[in-house]
Amino acid sequence: MQKEWQESNRIELKRELTDTLEKEVIAFLNYRDGGVIYIGIDDKTQEIIGVTDADTLQLKIKDRIKNNISPSTMGLFDVIAETRDEKKIVKITVASGSEKPYYLSKMGMSAKGCYIRIGSASEPMPVRMIEDLFAARIRNSIGTIKSRKQTLSFEQLKIYYSETPLKLNDQFARNLELLTEDGAYNYAAYLLSDVNGLSIKVAKYAGTDRVNLIENEEYGYCSLVKATKAVLEKLKVENKTFARITPNRREERKLLNPAALREAVINAIIHNNYSNEVPPKFELFADRLEITSAGGLPSGFDEEEFFMGYSVPQNKELMRVFRDLDMVEQLGSGVPRILEHYPRSIYRFTPNFIRLVLPYTEGFEQATGQVTGQVTGQVTDQADELLQFCAVPRSTKEMMQHLGLSHREHFRDTFLLPLIASGKLAPTIPDKPSSPNQRYITVKPEASKPNE
Repeated sequence: MQKEWQESNRIELKRELTDTLEKEVIAFLNYRDGGVIYIGIDDKTQEIIGVTDADTLQLKIKDRIKNNISPSTMGLFDVIAETRDEKKIVKITVASGSEKPYYLSKMGMSAKGCYIRIGSASEPMPVRMIEDLFAARIRNSIGTIKSRKQTLSFEQLKIYYSETPLKLNDQFARNLELLTEDGAYNYAAYLLSDVNGLSIKVAKYAGTDRVNLIENEEYGYCSLVKATKAVLEKLKVENKTFARITPNRREERKLLNPAALREAVINAIIHNNYSNEVPPKFELFADRLEITSAGGLPSGFDEEEFFMGYSVPQNKELMRVFRDLDMVEQLGSGVPRILEHYPRSIYRFTPNFIRLVLPYTEGFEQATGQVTGQVTGQVTDQADELLQFCAVPRSTKEMMQHLGLSHREHFRDTFLLPLIASGKLAPTIPDKPSSPNQRYITVKPEASKPNE
């Protein structure tokens, strides 16, 4: 018997789709770890039976979960088909919801409508537990907070949806849960609208600390989807290819693992706590990337459960949209995918923030010949010439023209950043690295002191 198929507090097996599906889903929504339901596997023998017409079955399951359970489950479940032993089965991944208790809509918030996972069974929830959960229900979410602006437009979002089979109709705001109970736009709508006050910063430092800020880009004041894509593109450019020559071959590797980087960025943005209007931030150093998102571990979770990939979406409205646009895959897959490439020690937890520290690849040199934080021998003469030229403050354009260079990024990475990191060159306006008046000047070495 495969252990994977054994029923437990997080796994439910079903030979076929039955009338109890909603009960099992509700039990996992109300359970702190969520769970997985497999359809097409015998719960007694663990034999893979398979299902017929998996596509139609998936649509039927999604429709039942969406329409028969309250509060809204959108963004809290995945339904996919898998092939095992050459047979199709359906896998339903259910996240722990943040608006407990969940219940059968037709039964209401009662012992006949609420269920909880106990061991490998879904049991009716005691009345006292229902009352306690309802009293503690999270109200301060982006789905219930009313947008400060009600004149919102969504042309950017419509363009992104137009590139998928899912088109937005006149009821899209209600269908995507961008409205409060009284019909006003909520904060999720504000974040996804064409114009808002949210800005995600990507900062870059010359060294390994926050002393020499050399770049500070902002991506925002637009749909969060557009801002996310811009951040991903920026970090993709920064994620350069490095090389190492071995006796047998030339090996190449990215500064950061691309798959883990993408997951880390998406996770930070989707699960960020926006209720205090604090966006996630991304900071590039000479030896690492730091990603900081607001909000600590989900309530009731410990670090071990976090690393196991149990999913409690902080913002189910954002999760729904990002999944529609294929920017997110299965629920709970982000952290495990990151940990395929990096150790758990890259995470730092505080009550109010989660910080992810991704170290750069070691033992490799950038394929262009530049070594991070250093000026190589190939460009030493030009670097010395540049330092002489910058005895008086010079702009980036002036320095590039002096060296006869036209590629801004090459100049920045090969000359400007290494010289600043080494302390030989300094910005004249260090607190405003992107200022159009920014100039750079050579740092004169301190005069040697007489022996005492």
